[in-house]
Amino acid sequence: MKEDKKSIVIGTVGAGYAAHLHGNGYRKVSGVDIRLKTICDVKEELTKKVKDLYGYEKQCTDYDEMLADPEIDVIDIVTPPCAHIPMAIKAIQAGKHVICEKPLTGYFGQRGEKNVGRTPKAKMFQDVLHSMEELKQVLAHTDRKFFYAENFVYATPVQKAAEIIRAKKSKLLFMKGEESLKGSSSPVAGQWSSTGGGTLIRTGTHPLSGMLWLKQQEAAARGETITVCSVTADCGKTTACLNDYEHRHISTHPEDVEDFGMIVVTFSDGTKCLTIASDTVLGGTKNYIEIYGNDTALMCNITPTDILNTYFLDEEGLENVSISEMLPAKLGWNKAFVSDEIIRGYTGEFQDFMDSIADGHAPASDFTLAYETMKVMYAAYQSAEEGRQINL
Repeated sequence: MKEDKKSIVIGTVGAGYAAHLHGNGYRKVSGVDIRLKTICDVKEELTKKVKDLYGYEKQCTDYDEMLADPEIDVIDIVTPPCAHIPMAIKAIQAGKHVICEKPLTGYFGQRGEKNVGRTPKAKMFQDVLHSMEELKQVLAHTDRKFFYAENFVYATPVQKAAEIIRAKKSKLLFMKGEESLKGSSSPVAGQWSSTGGGTLIRTGTHPLSGMLWLKQQEAAARGETITVCSVTADCGKTTACLNDYEHRHISTHPEDVEDFGMIVVTFSDGTKCLTIASDTVLGGTKNYIEIYGNDTALMCNITPTDILNTYFLDEEGLENVSISEMLPAKLGWNKAFVSDEIIRGYTGEFQDFMDSIADGHAPASDFTLAYETMKVMYAAYQSAEEGRQINL
């Protein structure tokens, strides 16, 4: 059922890096009229930059002020993840749809808690489940929609793979997904209290969500019910053995988090998926999902791709030209990112969200996927700490 409005009016909270990804995403939506009304952040210099760059009508520093605006239909949450669920609950109670960046939530410590990463992971798991249940109950009593901004679901090779799986009704026996890079540019990426974990939750959520979603595409096509049965994981600080000189090319500095992690999920039909995440991979960002079925093999190469290969002997004139992500130099041969916002799913993500509000269809990436991803993620942290399989 279409909403009786000419435009979908957006209010965005958070003016950091993700606000730019979302701003670019809104620019490319077609067939739906969008108004970028308000950008909100406590840092006024960031809000002004986002406002001017993407054409928001106004800026503010008070979240409640933005929520009180009756014109705003959607609250787009791109804050640090510790604020996601509280802000989402307030937005839904204010009658707004919600777009929420990944990860949905995490364990960030109690007031005054130190050495958060040393908190028993079983306690973290239960706290995360409790906070997600709060949001679930709020959503159960409203017609407002929750959109989970997981771009891997909308990555063009993943979307094509899903189309093939639905058409062939393939049984997916094993999947492997990875997002790895040389670390993070964030100064707080090594602190559990700021990130809710290490590379697994920062980057591993992408391929994990993508594979969980693909498994549900299979289940729907085959008329089956498939759930996550168990989780087994391993995490570690692989860079702890390096001296300062040996560490110079790697940007990870884990304090109480991991710089490597992997998760094996066993589904109720006995099939498996493997998630790999590492902050110790040089050569650029590595994003893919491999799918092995009873009648197909599908290699979803997200980044890098082979659309454009470049070779440079110098970097003259390339100062403002983006070639690839997480590469320190542009010299020699590189696989250049082309139409990155489309291939990595940002364009499709916002098109689906806006179309869902306009015509009422259910989005591909929603609260159910966000919930399942976090449930698996914190079961994985418990598994890695306790050295055993966690049954769900």
